[in-house]
Amino acid sequence: MNVRLVHEFRFEAAHRLPKVPPGHKCARLHGHSFRVELAVAGPVDPGTGWFIDYQLLYDAWTPLDSLLDHNYLNELPGLENPTSELLAAWVWERIKPALPSLVRVTVFETCEARCEYEGR
Repeated sequence: MNVRLVHEFRFEAAHRLPKVPPGHKCARLHGHSFRVELAVAGPVDPGTGWFIDYQLLYDAWTPLDSLLDHNYLNELPGLENPTSELLAAWVWERIKPALPSLVRVTVFETCEARCEYEGR
């Protein structure tokens, strides 16, 4: 049996989008209560009854949380233009080596808007 496990993480951060058209509201400095979902997939071990320990997701996320939470995203290398799309790919590139079973990163910048990224 194969399963998909999803865990949600949250962080607060400020950003601005420097490449939007002149006068666009997102060009101004603003903040979000971001939510990031990490989804992993694979087979359930018949002996344990689970696929992986959720602690592995926490372990993979913790170094990123230190960089992202209560920071200005534009100052992070690779996030000079921190759109949801680029943030999702940025998270993927940093999490995938530590979490090979990663299949999706979802970034919610508002309650209604999200970006789903499934790698290259």
